[in-house]
Amino acid sequence: MSEEKKNDPFSFEDPEYRKTYWHTCSHILAQAVKRLWPETKLAIGPAIENGFYYDLDSEESFTPEDLEKIEGEMRKICKEKLKLERFELPREEAVKFMEEKGEPYKVELINDLPEDAVISFYKQGEFTDLCAGPHVDSTGRIKGNAIKLTACNAAYWRGDSSRKQLQRIYGIAFPKKDELDAYLKQQEEALKRDHNKLGRELEYFTTVDVIGQGLPIILPKGARVIQLLQRWVEDTEQKRGYLLTKTPYMAKRELYKISGHWDHYLDGMFVLGDPNDETKECFALRPMTCPFQYQVFLNRGRSYRDLPMRLGETSTLFRNEDSGEMHGLIRVRQFTISEGHLILRPEQLEEEFKGCLDLAKYCLGTVGLLDKCTFRFSQWDPANPNNKYEGTKEQWEEAQRVMGQILDDLDVKYTIGIDEAAFYGPKLDIQYKNVYGKEDTLVTIQIDMLLAKQFGMEYVDVDGQKKTPYIIHRTSLGCYERTLAYLLEEYAGALPAWMAPTQVKILPITDRAAAYAEQIAGKLEEQGYRVETDLRNEKIGKKIREATLEKIPYMLVVGDKEAEAGTVAVRHRTGVDEGVMSLDEFIAKFKEEVDTKAIK
Repeated sequence: MSEEKKNDPFSFEDPEYRKTYWHTCSHILAQAVKRLWPETKLAIGPAIENGFYYDLDSEESFTPEDLEKIEGEMRKICKEKLKLERFELPREEAVKFMEEKGEPYKVELINDLPEDAVISFYKQGEFTDLCAGPHVDSTGRIKGNAIKLTACNAAYWRGDSSRKQLQRIYGIAFPKKDELDAYLKQQEEALKRDHNKLGRELEYFTTVDVIGQGLPIILPKGARVIQLLQRWVEDTEQKRGYLLTKTPYMAKRELYKISGHWDHYLDGMFVLGDPNDETKECFALRPMTCPFQYQVFLNRGRSYRDLPMRLGETSTLFRNEDSGEMHGLIRVRQFTISEGHLILRPEQLEEEFKGCLDLAKYCLGTVGLLDKCTFRFSQWDPANPNNKYEGTKEQWEEAQRVMGQILDDLDVKYTIGIDEAAFYGPKLDIQYKNVYGKEDTLVTIQIDMLLAKQFGMEYVDVDGQKKTPYIIHRTSLGCYERTLAYLLEEYAGALPAWMAPTQVKILPITDRAAAYAEQIAGKLEEQGYRVETDLRNEKIGKKIREATLEKIPYMLVVGDKEAEAGTVAVRHRTGVDEGVMSLDEFIAKFKEEVDTKAIK
């Protein structure tokens, strides 16, 4: 960024100004809707990572044509150059003000604010909204012809499926029309790679309304890829000294009370029973595996000779994510993760953290995602008003000091995320963006100096004294469903041969070559490869086209000549004709590609 842009308070290159710009756009969106449909009730309208949205309660079911009308009204509001004016009201006056405007969602928000909260509003022309800000000074700052409303989806009020279902209108805006055009073109390209579209078309997964949102059905192709990744990760971890565990999917509330999840994560858990009735048993599906794996350590007395103890598990987890956050395989309510916990002596912390990072980099590098990853040092927020964290200020400062030193020693280039830590410790988050630029965490490595004490975990040290271990929480490849989504997007569905659900398809030209095709398939299957044979009475051109659209790495075309000579005509899914060769030659070539996990 140039120095001129850095110093310009209205530079779109500045992330804070960009967020402010989009926040103002959300207000313009709400004002436009209120002008067109005055009975609409307003919920919330924030700036988000890539644009803005507003949640609305309206009898009107907004159509694409309605979005065009709203865009037109937004352009008018921009041309009116309405000044944005901030003002504050005492709580009672604020509630009365919004009640008179017939805005029940705003009244609820005001009532939920802390007693000492500043209740502020922003006014632009005839429109006023409850808002903490900030905003640009005038609607004239917004380029009207560079606004685009991109979608309208359902969203429950406050993400609670028991509450009213609202309509969420998404939008994007830029200071220049050509920037919007470039963005929309990029989005068109992204759509071609969107795993939510591609994964369904290629039959990797599906969703079913009667099963529920965030609970995808992984179809045979997707299940095969996840199985391959799981086996590979488990084998890799075993070579690095991990002990495999298998623990229950649920536990009594008492376990989660010890770990702190009951106090800090209850809203994100699926509870079986009444959480407030202490007279009856109450269970919850596990949102993470740590308190379960600790029981392996606690199974008998431990000494320093047992440490580090590296425990790994392919864990199925359950998290009650907000409905508005659900997206294909990236954000789901049931998922499987390469979870692990290392129990260690304090002096082993840096070496073991280094090993966890090296493992994560190896796994992500092998599948081809590492180069696009970024690193975030997620820290606590001592001013967090929701009492989100366990431990004292001194404990957190020490944990973050140690982790910061480790990251610097390992030369990790990272950003800092305040209030992104786990409730028990700081973490390194390895971040990845989907094709639309939305960022999520792929892998985490967390330092925990607190929970071992809560569980009474001790070991006898060299000096004969009982001591409390440290714990590292980590994943090696993260959530398999999310990883599959990113792989589909990265490779546009054409997964590397070693992980492709079908690696080779045999295409006989004539019925006479069918027996030879099946003979070839048998030999490849004996070698452990995943093979299909297309014996349909169709033209070879059609068979090739369809196999190419299925993204199958290799097609072996065989006819009378190949059957007689014992050869195969090799064709790659990229359209490259690799020529005629013996089956042994092909197997040798293919084996090297698969064994080295080459990306081709």
